[in-house]
Amino acid sequence: MSSGGSTKGGRGKPKSTKSVSRSSKAGLQFPVGRNARFLKVGKYADRVGAGAPVYLSAVLEYLAAEVLELAGNAARDNEKNRIVPRHIQLAVRNDEELSKLLGTVTIANGGVMPNIHRTLLPKKMGKGRDEIGSASQEFRLFIMEIRLSNRIKFVQV
Repeated sequence: MSSGGSTKGGRGKPKSTKSVSRSSKAGLQFPVGRNARFLKVGKYADRVGAGAPVYLSAVLEYLAAEVLELAGNAARDNEKNRIVPRHIQLAVRNDEELSKLLGTVTIANGGVMPNIHRTLLPKKMGKGRDEIGSASQEFRLFIMEIRLSNRIKFVQV
């Protein structure tokens, strides 16, 4: 008879095979076995089907990938290489679906969304080139007038 390496009539596994995780069988990065254990220990139901932890892991992996992609974009927009909680907050709150899903969630060290009420913004008077558009532009024009008046005084003396 053959030794150890092959199976005889389908009885048992060859001893040289390695165990394959359910995560790798499903092509996932998130742990299927750990999620299965949490579903069993959590007493959400008396019995847990074989496909439930695989599906749960796939959903969690998709959500994590979505949030990380948006947070990475927010970090790149702020010219940073590292994602911090602020970037996650901006990513979640700027996305309509994630904001609805995580509406009541508080992200630690996430800060608040930038928002200035319309009544507090400076009013634009006109769109022409010579017309004044904002308070900062008014200030610049005022400084230019002072400089011009000082030059004229020096020239006259």
